This record gives sequence, C-alpha cells and structure tokens, in this order.
Amino acid sequence: MKRIVAGIVAHVDAGKTTLSEALLYNAGVTRKLGRVDHGDSFLDTNQIERERGITIFTEPAVIESPNMELTLLDTPGHVDFSAETERTLRVLDYAVLVVSASDGIQGHTETLWRLLRQYDVPTFIFVNKMDMPETSRQAMLAQLQRRFSDSCADFTANAAGELDAATLETIALQDDSAMDQYMASGNVDIPTIAGLIARRRVFPVYFGAALRMEGVTEFMRGFETYTQQPAYGEDFSAQVFKISHDASGNRLTWLKVTGGELCAKMVLESGEKIDQVRVYSGAKSTTVERMAAGEVCAVTGLGRTVPGEGLGAAESAGALVLQPVLTYTLLPGDCDPHACLVALRELEDEEPLLHVVWQPRLQEVHVQLMGAVQLEIVEKLMRSRFGLEVAFGQGSILYKETISVPVEGAGHFEPLRHYAEVHVLIEPLARGAGVEFATAVSEDVLDRNWQRAIVQHLREKEHLGVLVGAPLADVRYTLIGGRGHLKHTEGGDFREATYRAVRMGLMVARDAGECVLLEPWYRFRLEVPQDMLGRAMSDMQRMSGVCEAPSADGEFAVLEGEAPVSEMRDYAMDVNAYTHGRGRISLVFGGYRDCHDADVVVEHAEYDAESDLENTPDSMFCAHGAGYPVKWYKVPEFCHVPMQTIQ
Repeated sequence: MKRIVAGIVAHVDAGKTTLSEALLYNAGVTRKLGRVDHGDSFLDTNQIERERGITIFTEPAVIESPNMELTLLDTPGHVDFSAETERTLRVLDYAVLVVSASDGIQGHTETLWRLLRQYDVPTFIFVNKMDMPETSRQAMLAQLQRRFSDSCADFTANAAGELDAATLETIALQDDSAMDQYMASGNVDIPTIAGLIARRRVFPVYFGAALRMEGVTEFMRGFETYTQQPAYGEDFSAQVFKISHDASGNRLTWLKVTGGELCAKMVLESGEKIDQVRVYSGAKSTTVERMAAGEVCAVTGLGRTVPGEGLGAAESAGALVLQPVLTYTLLPGDCDPHACLVALRELEDEEPLLHVVWQPRLQEVHVQLMGAVQLEIVEKLMRSRFGLEVAFGQGSILYKETISVPVEGAGHFEPLRHYAEVHVLIEPLARGAGVEFATAVSEDVLDRNWQRAIVQHLREKEHLGVLVGAPLADVRYTLIGGRGHLKHTEGGDFREATYRAVRMGLMVARDAGECVLLEPWYRFRLEVPQDMLGRAMSDMQRMSGVCEAPSADGEFAVLEGEAPVSEMRDYAMDVNAYTHGRGRISLVFGGYRDCHDADVVVEHAEYDAESDLENTPDSMFCAHGAGYPVKWYKVPEFCHVPMQTIQ
C-alpha cells in the first residue's frame, strides 16, 4: 500500500475545507458531511476556527483505501495565515489546489502556485463550485492554462474511465517517451502519466461541486490512480512543520518521517528524547510505538524543535518566502505585562514569525503579524487560552537596516578582572540573502572554543541598526580578530565585546553615509475596468510603485508590479471606492528594498544610537586597576589587536 501525504491549499472561500470534508465523507471516515458555515467540520477543531468559519491551523486526517493510505493536511486559506500553509508545503508529496469557478484565480491563488513551484510540489487542481450560475469548464481550463501552465489538462474520464484525445495530446507534448507512446498507440500508459505529474510536467484538473458531492468520487479515483509514493532512505530523518500545544499544555512537534523509522523513546542527536508518538485525524488521536517513512505524526518530549527543522539525516529548511511586514505594540491594559510576555512566547513557539520582542528602551512588547485577521486571532487566543484581555496598538511598518560597504567593528570589554576583545568584519549581501556567519581567525591566534563562543554571540542576538534601531539584514559577520585572557576571561566577556564590535562597525558605516534603511514592498495585481487604467497607473506612480506593462483580461485591465507597503496599506479601500466595487487588488510580500522616503522615516524615529545603552557601541578598557569607557570612534586607538581594515 502506498503512503501519500497531500495538502489542500486555496484562496479563502474557494471551498478547500468543504472539499476535505467531502473526501472524508466519501471515504467513510465521517458519517456526516461537515460544513464550515455550520461550525461542525471535522478538520476545523479549534473553537475560534468554528466561530470564524475559517481554517487557521493545519489539521490532518487519514483516509485509507485498498491501495493507498492518504494523510490529508487541510491548510489555512486566509493570507494572514499563509506562513502556516507555506511550512506545510515542505512536507507534501502532492498538493490539491482548489480554485473557485465563480471567483476564478485570485491573487493569493497565484501566490500559492508560485510557492508550489518553488517547493517543487506535484499539484492536482480541483475547480470547485461548478454548480454556480454562468460557470464554464472550458473558460476555467483556459484561464488555468493562461495564468498557471499550458500543462493543465482536463482529467475528467469518460464512461470507460479513459482520458479524451485532447488531454492525451497535451500529456504527450510534455515528454518524448509519452509522445512515442501516443504516436504508436493513441494512448499514454498510467505509469508514464503518473511520472509526469510527479515531475510537475502535467497538472491534472478536475471539476465539481464539493458541497453537493459532485466530482468528488472521480477526483479521488484519479488521485489514487495517478500518484506515486516517493522513495525514502533507510537512515532516520524527519521534517518538522508545526508546533502546537494540546489541551493539557503538552508541547507537540508535528513532523513527517522522511527516512527510516521513528520510535517512541528515541533519543535524537540534540539529546532530547521523544516521549509519545501520536497519530491525529481531526481532533482524535491514537498513541503508537513507531512510524514509518512517509507518515505524519505529532510527538511529545521535544522542547527545542522549530518549524522547518530537519531531524536525523534531514536538512533544515531555509527562511519562508512569506514574511510579516507589520509590527504591533502590546497594550496589556490591567493584565500583568510579564504574564502577557510569557503567553506570547508560547504563541511564538507555535508561530515563529510572531517574533515577540521586549523593547527595553520603550518598555514595550512588540509582535510581528501578517495582518488584521491574525491580530484578532492572537487577541482571542490570549483570552481563551491564557485568560488575558489584551489589545494591540496601531500597526506600523517593519523596517530593516543594512550597510552598503564592508566595515570592521572592534569591541573591547575589560572592567577589573574581566577581559575580551573582538574584531568583526560586516559585509553587505544581496537583498533577501539573510544573515551569514563566518570566521577567518587561526586557532593559533584565538582558541577554537573562544571562536565558537563569539560566533554563537553573533547568532544569538538580533543586532539592531543605528538609523532607526531596526533589525540588521542581508549582511555577513566574519570574525577576523580577537583576544582573551587565560585568567581573567569569563563566559560573558566575549558576549559584551562581540555586541559592542557590531555596533561600533555600524557607527563607522553611519558616519560614512553607508547605512541603508530598508522597507517592505508588496507585489500587487490590480484589476480595474479598462476606462480606469489611467487612474490606477497614476496612483502607482504617486505611491512610488513600479509597474509592468498593463494587459487586458476581458473588459478589465490588469496592472502588476511592486510598491512600498507603507503606501499600499489602505489602497484596497480606494480601489473599491473609485471602481464602485468592480475592481480588486491582491497584495503579497515582495521582499525588502531601499526605503523610498528614508530621510523622513529616520527623522520621525528620533533614534539616538549612542543613547541606546542596551546596544552601546562604546568599549570598556582598564588602567591602574579601574575600568573606564572609551567612545566608539576612539576605540581603534586603544585596541590591543590592531585594526585590519582602513576606517
């Protein structure tokens, strides 16, 4: 029996959970066809999900047939919870992309398609709501082929269970061996078709109405026929895709076994031991002793795992494509701020992109969020799970900082009976590259353990820029020099010296005019009536946006491009107003670029890097038995290790 892990993904309200419920009912897993709008769906297990009528958390269900064990993962559809969906894509063998026939391909649908391509996930497409008026199978297939790929093919079988000639011809055009079969016999065999689907060369399209159970049996039959179980290695490996907590407060690590076997009481390389192994289907779970490759489970006992982490022989995944662009300030009201911070830390454990930060300078707690709906859900979770009535202030743009030239920073920490000096080279990287770490010091100069400690201190802290105090991004830190003392150096000394070295280097860059403020940009797709295209293009120019050449889609003009988040936040309401409800815009995170109004933002922030004592650039030296401070610009004159670059 083959094991398949498949995720159902879609734009909100396309009928994704409805299709999941129909598949479960059709397979006999449930005796009643659950509905999202009735609050009784099998896979929306959280009370908040039932109240809101949307999927917030990825939930699994297991469907068994004579030839297949299918683990179905129902993912969130709302854009605010798209990070949860993206994490799930990493463990999928196949995806089922649901498209609403009444709404067509939406902006977030295209975002999902791009993510599926990036993560190389073979994809089946289910066009839902075909029972709605004025829906056309031919028109929807043409739209899929135009917007997604010309390899999208109608896999609706005839009475004999065979694909029609047009579909077979589309399949044959994707591969030489398939073409040879088609030319020789007028057909392409199932293993060849399944192989093309697995390699994302063909995308099967099915049509139906999940709420009426139309097309569900045909889709499931086709899915079972045209899927292949991936090959797995013998060594244990697993991919973590989610963290949650059960009703008893136990921390659950959700993972897919991608090689070998996972057993209860197994000790991982990290030293942590797996306690229970649970298999969930909806809200119900069973405890098992072992899981084979290709299966999904939740385990207890692991306290340090994070989504995207690889266990055993598996490599950890990189950063998510979708990132929050707004930061909000916690308003604790009458609640204990410490209790609020502890609760938010638990939520951050489940959703790392919340990135909960205590700002000592402002005496505030900040969280990063994707949007207003996620903010509302966080407030409800704080209330229902922790009994805390909190609110959040107005969201503000999440800026970042970087540098444009390499700089060397030196930090010295030498109060009485302490000693450490660190030299760090900070170099700019390409936009979106993230943060890298390296060392270029001989162990003859600086002991290996001390080097490891310094690199760890570089990693452990989110270093702040010196323009507005925003996180530093797209840089490489390289340890290029340092010194310790066998008698006086203690564990925290290198930490202090490392932090000061980074800040000193940034101050050098600032005075040279080489610090750069970055802001998030949206990638947009704007559809407006043809006669309103001029207004739309004028708006984009006013908002410092960059547009591609407009295109036509029937009576609508389509404008695609990128623009700063700060300018686009409320533009959807403007579009709705000037098009009288006929226009629509979709926005997705498009990365960080140089801030279009950096001088204004820096002036408004009123950030004084030298007064930020939690992130001081100054150093501490010692003379005559007493420590004394040295301003950052004087540090090169006092260093015990010579500066290696010209400042």
